[in-house]
Amino acid sequence: MSKTNLHTRSMKLPSSRSSRSLLTLAAVATLAGCSMIPTYERPAAPVAAQWPVLSATATNEATVPAAELAWQDFIGDASLRELIRLALANNRDLRVAVLNIEQVRATYQIRRADQFPTLNLAATGLRQPKTDGSGGIGSAYTAGLAMASWEIDFFGRVASLKESALAQYLATEEARKAAQISLIAAVANAWLSLQTNDELLALTQRTLATRDDSLRLTKLRLDNGAASALDFRQAESLTAAARATLAQQRRLRALDVNALTLLVGQPLPDALLTSAGATFREVPTGLPSDLLQRRPDIRQAEQQLIAANASIGAARAAFFPRISLTASAGSASSELAGLFKDGSWGWTLAPQALLPIFDAGRNQANLSSAKVGRDIAVAQYEKAIQTAFREVADALAGRATLGEQLQAQQVQNDAEADRFRLADLRYRNGVASYLELLDAQRSLFGVQQAVAQTRLAYLQNQVVLYKALGGGAPPPSP
Repeated sequence: MSKTNLHTRSMKLPSSRSSRSLLTLAAVATLAGCSMIPTYERPAAPVAAQWPVLSATATNEATVPAAELAWQDFIGDASLRELIRLALANNRDLRVAVLNIEQVRATYQIRRADQFPTLNLAATGLRQPKTDGSGGIGSAYTAGLAMASWEIDFFGRVASLKESALAQYLATEEARKAAQISLIAAVANAWLSLQTNDELLALTQRTLATRDDSLRLTKLRLDNGAASALDFRQAESLTAAARATLAQQRRLRALDVNALTLLVGQPLPDALLTSAGATFREVPTGLPSDLLQRRPDIRQAEQQLIAANASIGAARAAFFPRISLTASAGSASSELAGLFKDGSWGWTLAPQALLPIFDAGRNQANLSSAKVGRDIAVAQYEKAIQTAFREVADALAGRATLGEQLQAQQVQNDAEADRFRLADLRYRNGVASYLELLDAQRSLFGVQQAVAQTRLAYLQNQVVLYKALGGGAPPPSP
């Protein structure tokens, strides 16, 4: 029985010692491949070394950095903690961020697998006219293991692509942490807004009841000739304004509930919508340089920069020869029934080297694109640092001033409340005009609203500072 070749040559299988030698040489060749990736150097932070002068210093109790302070310890209200727990479990944006990690991890595993040969079980059959002029039909059958075009990475092209994929994977990990931080802050701020709108709604209801009473009294005085039509119309206008504000507060509260429902990802239990009083733990500020390690969005931008830097290595390696290896080992026969019989075993080894000669500038364009991509990543990294610096500086400015503003407005509120009491007493005794009473009512209501809004800004600023300093990120993955 005649035997046909596997590809071009057929030989007896080498000994196990020769096989180990070939595998060793291949492994050494792979490991010895050089890298074309430029040496990575972290760009200098384009921000000041200290926070602005207006920034307030942390209290003595604030000893744990925000990035190391768990959100459960930062938030003092049990209802808000439960809402955040539900949001972390059900929010769809966070779920997408987690799934993005899985997708990019699979991409990294694909790039990593490219460094190793792929073995397949192959079987082929071929029938074609013979070339000896006899007019007969020749047959060739093979079966065995085949390794198709494994690139021996002498110049680090595959390794560079793997490093780029790894950095992209790490960037998505940081993106997930940043998404969690943003989600925690968004839930906290929406919940605080809901508490403030509840407070303003109750305030407006009380104000409307007071103005309704005043309107009835003015109508009675008008009917008895003790008040003018002008006084009655002014009281009527002020009452209508309070009723319009009440409708507005009801709408704003509904919008807050809708926003919280979307963030939490499920209907909200009524018991979690109220609070006895939100409190947050103080956090130390640290230095601007600390943000480079504490902010996930900055670490994400840096990993994207590392990925862009690695892509340059792959683009550079494309200028050098690409060496690939195709091999197979198995049985070959000119008859299907002759496969796997004694003497039919053999192997082939077919290395190939391709050196680019003319590609119409494709490789150079790829290298230029990779370099520009790195420059873009540098700019994005620097922008992330500047944005983080601005967010922290703004939050520190708020911490330095909002407390004083709230205290001053509370003093003003007490003064306006006493002014309204005196104006009402003077009007009832006929000493003051009704215009004076209305002005006192308007001023008191406006100051009460301002106090509530400033208190909201003060509490939300604490949440923003915690977020800006990198607080709320999940613990490191194993």
